[in-house]
This record gives sequence, structure tokens and C-alpha cells, in this order.
Amino acid sequence: MSTATSTATSTTTSTTTAPPAPVQPTAAFPDEVITRTPVRDITLPGGAGILALLTLDNGFDHTKPNTFGPATVAGLEATVRRLAVRAEAGEIQAVGITGKPFVFAVGADLKAVAGATSREQALEVARAGHRAFAGIMDLPVPTFAFVNGAAMGGGVEIGLACDYRTISAGVPAVALPETFLGLVPGWGGCYLLPRLVGPGNALTVIIDNPLSTNRMLKGPQAFALGMADAMFEPATFLEDSLAWAAGVVAGTTTVTRAEVPTDEAVWEAALKKARSVVLAKTGGQSPAPLRALDLVRAARTSTRDAAFAAEDEALADLVMGDELRAGLYAFDLVQRRAKRPAGAPDTALASTVTKVGVVGAGLMASQLALLFAQRLGVPVLLTDLDQARVDKGVGWVHAELDKLAGKGRLSPDGLNRLKALVTGSTTKDGFADADFVIEAVFEEMSVKKTVLAQVEAVVSATCVLATNTSSLSITEMAADLAHPERVVGFHFFNPVSVMPLVEIVRGAATDEATLATAFATGRTLRKTCILVKDSPSFIVNRLLGRWMGEVAKVVDEGTPIEVADSAFGGLAPMPPFVLLGLVGPAIALHNNETLAAAYPDRFYVSPGLRAVVQAGKAAFYTFPEGRPTVDEEVRALLPVAAEPVVLTPDQVRERVLSVIADEARRMLDEGVVQAPMDLDLAMITGAGFQFWNGGITPLLDRTGVAERVTGQRFLPVGVASVPTR
Repeated sequence: MSTATSTATSTTTSTTTAPPAPVQPTAAFPDEVITRTPVRDITLPGGAGILALLTLDNGFDHTKPNTFGPATVAGLEATVRRLAVRAEAGEIQAVGITGKPFVFAVGADLKAVAGATSREQALEVARAGHRAFAGIMDLPVPTFAFVNGAAMGGGVEIGLACDYRTISAGVPAVALPETFLGLVPGWGGCYLLPRLVGPGNALTVIIDNPLSTNRMLKGPQAFALGMADAMFEPATFLEDSLAWAAGVVAGTTTVTRAEVPTDEAVWEAALKKARSVVLAKTGGQSPAPLRALDLVRAARTSTRDAAFAAEDEALADLVMGDELRAGLYAFDLVQRRAKRPAGAPDTALASTVTKVGVVGAGLMASQLALLFAQRLGVPVLLTDLDQARVDKGVGWVHAELDKLAGKGRLSPDGLNRLKALVTGSTTKDGFADADFVIEAVFEEMSVKKTVLAQVEAVVSATCVLATNTSSLSITEMAADLAHPERVVGFHFFNPVSVMPLVEIVRGAATDEATLATAFATGRTLRKTCILVKDSPSFIVNRLLGRWMGEVAKVVDEGTPIEVADSAFGGLAPMPPFVLLGLVGPAIALHNNETLAAAYPDRFYVSPGLRAVVQAGKAAFYTFPEGRPTVDEEVRALLPVAAEPVVLTPDQVRERVLSVIADEARRMLDEGVVQAPMDLDLAMITGAGFQFWNGGITPLLDRTGVAERVTGQRFLPVGVASVPTR
């Protein structure tokens, strides 16, 4: 591909055309934040003519991205009609679309989607987007999308509606995340993308990435995939894009693209591969990705009008389905409730953290040290029993920082600065001037109590003492201290850099100032913080403990591991015995023993799991050729029931959902959390449960398990489900 020289842009001039008439929110969606579509005329270099540059801009900074609500779409359609008239009259020779600084557009306004109360209304939302984007496709002059910032959903699709696309190398996120929520890319994505980049690449964006915890592409990755024709550096992106567009319009720049296969066998092979991903991730329980596969299959031979009509029907059906409503509920939890934690104290009570101490130098402690140094930018001191362990922990942190620098994510100065912040010691004397000390030592009460007493003897009177315990009582841990009011649970999830959740646990004596500092620190660490009452295993590990205990009991009674694991597609992020291997059988056993000690009537400690731990086995599966296979040595360790009871996957699923419903209701009744929303937010951010399930309680409501087991729903109809029946 050749490009026009950037020096030609020095002759570029622009004029602003009369602004479009103000667009008003619709009566149905009065709170819509409208993205305006002002146009200015750019004189392209080299005599290429006039390019009408449309800028998507909702009037806010990059923290409130451009979206497409009903009034925005109507305004866009009107603007495109005016551009069509000007193009027909020969006033403009090209049209470009770009976004406000740092943001292109992030798709449909989800409030408007959630506000649809009938299939007809949902169908009109779908058709309106297609009308506006089809108008761009039908303009009689070349059209260009200059993707200058984040582009998701409809933001990607408006770019696909253009003839040509450039992208900034600095774009942080390009995605079609719809199947993650329970939708399909329904404004052209399922039709246009596979016809641009081929079915395999398209399905990576439509299926693989969103179902893999909503993975995003960066600008260079999207360019490599064929989603853009040219890529330029951020500093001169628009200037370079206009110069390139001038070359295309003038015929001096040739755009080359990889040939898209039309052979049915190639498409079917890609679709088969994507379908296996769908079934592995959702168990076929979510209709959206399966519907997306059908739309992509039809894209090979369909006309545009027929494809857009099929997308309209799919969107209308899905918008009126509970899975999407649960997905939108989950999205709202992560975007809003996570930023305003229920029960959090007044932020004015929080103390400033200028130094952090970490007790322990193992993997978890080292991960914590790295995170605190990166996000707080303050000195972090690691301590452990001997110099070898300290050196290993500090060395791990420094090695991780070297990796980041190697990837270009840290400058040499930034690397040196962060390395200097993380140091180690075999004594706790260095904690004397720390404001926040967290212990991450062996999960044994006596050990933790000893450590906290040693720390309290060194630190100042205002230092917060935090524990990363995953299951033990904060109240008991602090009971023998002189100041138990400054002890707080601060439970991270592994891997620390990836999992968003921190459970902030209030002990019986924990005061408001300590809690406020914990929440402020968690916020600075960019974590989702949930307030939890001191209770065994808190939220995630308690629910997972009941779940894993019941699955283990099913297996101990005679159901094969493979059958038990197959019951959870679409419920959990991975099968339970695969998860056991990731967490570690010994850790899972300890959690269940803790819970069984507290609630012996409900929590089961599996003899099979205990035998696996005693044998030193680290996992239940081996992975020959990448395929999970039950380790036969592990299978031989499991008990053999005198009268085996072999359940079907459906029976296993029903039984486990029933005990989760029971435990969730008990946790709410006990006041472990403020509301069902906190259970769901915790399971999404701490255990990776799917958005389209809404976490856990919407699924329990939707399947009827909640009412069968507890006699009531967790959430009112319409909160995470279709509002009318």
C-alpha cells in the first residue's frame, strides 16, 4: 500500500459549514446524552477537492464516550442526508468521519436498549441504526473513517459502513463486545466485517474476543487483522489521514486488501471452530453468540438489505430476552455500583498512604507489592523470614517490571523509578513510617495473629493493618491487638493484576477511618471494592465453597468427573474441577474445611479432595495435545460409593444451582452484603461469571430455582430481566 506524503498537508485548509439544527432527546428516552455530528469542510492537498469531515462529539471529555441513542441516530441520519445532497451537487468530493479527542464511538446507548419495552420498539432501534449507516454506504463520494480513539460496537460498525478506514496506532480498544452482553453486532457488524477481513478474522472479533472476558484489540492489532487500510501515529493522525485520503480520492494512493475467500468450506470451517468456542464458553445457554454465527454464515451470499433485515430481527428478539437484560444489569453494576460501593464510609475520613508494607514475599505478596508500587507510586517494603525469600520476592517484582519495559509499557526512567520503590528486609523495622501494611502469609489463624502483633509493635498509631485472608475471621485475628479498630480485611483475587475485585471486610471493631482508607486505597489501585461483613470466606469463596463442595459430593457419590464438569457450561467461567487445578486443591480444601467448621450442616468436605491433596496432586486434569483429560491417578484416589448414584449433567446443574440459591439467600439474610447486586458484582469481578447471566442471582431467578428453593426471587422482575411479561 502506498501513502500520500504528509508534507502535502501543509496546504490543507478548513471551513465550518452551518451547524445542523439541534437534536433533542426523544420523549421515550429523555435522558439520552446526544452525540452531535457537526461537519466542517477540509480542502484536501494536491487538488483532491473538498472533504466534509463529520466529527462525533457529545460535548464531554473522553471519560464520557460518544454513544448512539435514538436522537443521536436520527441526527446522524439527517446529517448524512444533507451530505448526500451536497455530494450530488458536486460541492464535496469525499466524506470523513472521526471522533472527539481520544474517542471515536463506543456503540449504542445501552440505556436506550434497556428502555425498549416491546419487540416493535426494539425493532425500530435496530432499523434506525441500519438506515443511518446505510446512508453513509450510499453516499455518491468516497467515505473515510478516521478512527482516532476507542471504537466499540456501533463505533466499529459506522467505520465498516465507510469505504476506507485509517486507525491511530494509539487506539486502546477496538471491539465488537455484543455477544459478551447477550446481543449481536446488529448494525452491520455480522455482515460487513466477515466480507472485509474474512470469516476467521471476523469471528475472532465477534465471538472469540468477547467470550474471552471481553478481550479488546489495540489499534495495531485491528490494523493487522485488516480492519483498517492504513495506520498512523497519534501525534499527526488526522493530518496524515487527510493526506492519505487525498491520495485515495486523487487516485495516487492504491488501497490493497487481502482477498476474502468465498468458498463455502472455508466459511464453514471458521464457523465450526467458533461454534466450539461458543459451546465451551456458554454451554449453548446464551442465544446471542449462536445467533451471531447464523448471521455470519448468511453474510457469505446475502444481499445487504437481506442481511440488515436479518440483523434487525435478531436484535429485536435478543433485546426482548432475559439474557441481554441480565447482561445490561451486569454492565451497570460494573460501570456504576462498582464506582459507588454500597456502605462505603465518607471519603473525607480516609488517610493518605505514603508508604506500604507487605508481610511475606511469596507469589501473592510479590503481586501485591507490584500493584501497590505501580498504582500508588509509593515505597513498598517486602519482608519475610530470611534473605533468600526476600530476594526472591523483590527479584520477581523487578523481573515483572523488566517485562513491562520490554513491551514498551514503561520508559527507562519509569522502570528505574518503580524498581527503586520496591525493596525488601528480613525485619519489620522499616514499617515504622508506613501508613498501610498488608499481610499475605500462610492461611493459619495463629500465624496471622502473631504477624499482626509484630507489625503493631512497630508501626505508628494511625497505620492501617490489612489482611489478605481469604476465609479467616477478621474479628478473631484482631482480638488480641491493642488497637483492633485499625484491622481490616483486604482480600485480593489471583492473579492480582487481572482480577478486579477486592473484598473489604469489616471486623467487629474496625472503625470508619480504617474502612475509608481501605476503600480509598482500593479505588487508587483501580479495584472494585465491596463491603463485606466479617463471616467465613466472605462472598466469593463462600459461594464457590458451597458450589465446589456440592460438585465434589456428586462425584464422591458416583458421577464421573467429566459428567459433573460438563454441567456448568454457561454458568461458571470454567468447569469446577478445572478451576480446582487453577486454585490449587490444597487451597480449596482449606476453604471448605473452614466453611464446614462454621456451617457443618451445609458445607461438605470431600474425602476424595482430601485424598488428592494428601497425595500431592496439583490438578485433576492433564492436557495431552491441549485437551483436558482426567488424570487416572487422581481418579484412582477418589472414593468408590457402595451404591453409586450417577446423575446427568442437567441433574448436576439443578442440584448445584439449588444449593447456591440457598446459600445466597442466607448470606443476604445474615447481612454479609448490602444487596443481591453485591453478590452478583462479586461473582463477576472476583470469579469471572458471565455478564449475560448477570452474575448469579438473575440466573437463579430466570431458571425458577430461586423461588423453588427460597420461596422468592432475588431481584424484582425488570431489574435484570425483561420488564413486562
